[in-house]
Amino acid sequence: MEPALIGLIIIVALALIFDFINGFHDTANAIATSVATRVLTPAQAIAMSAVMNVVGALTGTAVAKTVSEDIVSQQYATLELVGAALLSAIGWNLFTWWKGLPSSSSHALIFSLVGAGVAAGGWGIIIPKGVQKTLTGLLTSPVLGFMIPILLMFLLSWLVLRWMRPRTVTRTFRWAQILSAAFMAFSHGGNDAQKTMGIITFALSAYFGTQMQTVPLWVILAAATAMGMGTAIGGWRIIKTMGFKVVDLKPVDGFVAETSAALIIETASRLGIPVSTTHTISTAIMGVGTTKGFKKVKWQVAGKIVSAWVFTIPTCIALGWIIHKIILAIGV
Repeated sequence: MEPALIGLIIIVALALIFDFINGFHDTANAIATSVATRVLTPAQAIAMSAVMNVVGALTGTAVAKTVSEDIVSQQYATLELVGAALLSAIGWNLFTWWKGLPSSSSHALIFSLVGAGVAAGGWGIIIPKGVQKTLTGLLTSPVLGFMIPILLMFLLSWLVLRWMRPRTVTRTFRWAQILSAAFMAFSHGGNDAQKTMGIITFALSAYFGTQMQTVPLWVILAAATAMGMGTAIGGWRIIKTMGFKVVDLKPVDGFVAETSAALIIETASRLGIPVSTTHTISTAIMGVGTTKGFKKVKWQVAGKIVSAWVFTIPTCIALGWIIHKIILAIGV
């Protein structure tokens, strides 16, 4: 077997490992509120999330095309570049999972790709349009994630909640939150799994020496399956941070947070914008919390989450750059 083909197989395996880790790392984003409000048990929530992640991953490729075509020029694609990006993103994901910090797998991968690209050919091979699109999603999704739940909660309160008894509210939104959790998991699969599809397509371009115009079906199915399997493992460390340490949640709060976040993520997926599920649901939970009063949100925990977001971009750019240089130095 030729060395280049072996390299491609290794890269595809690394990409699917990243997708698997993304599944259990970001499972908490989709199910933390449902577990925290006791609408679903962890086992029920993880099973539901795994299925909906796979379904969501099969619904489009717009984000995959952004990752494969709009971050680093495909003419400069090499297996070493892709491998460095994946190793960087995997390392950062595992570190933040170990620390229980809900960082962004999406931005870890994309900015690791940027770092490896800079190491390979300088800033000139980085495509500003794609990076700008990613940064736009990075900045706007948390803002919308914070604001939309506040508006939705006030709207619900005005139209519905003030006419209902507290017990009726809880009973009604326990059922509604199951649907919102499923929608959240669906949107997560639709955005996050596509990054892996994109990075594998980028690697295929490097191997065949030609730009891939479409994402192959086997890549879509493999990425969807890997994320679903990872989701089935769960991520209890981050579930505890997201669901229990930021704000005390009730079923109606979980419904509002999940519905708001899922709408934002799904819209971004259709526009081909890579966004962070973590950023969006985290700020949605904070937004819901502020409707109860600013003191109800544990801002110290929220600050740690924001710190993880801030450090992800420079850390992953640096890691991608360093790992690419090491790969070239040792001649892998």
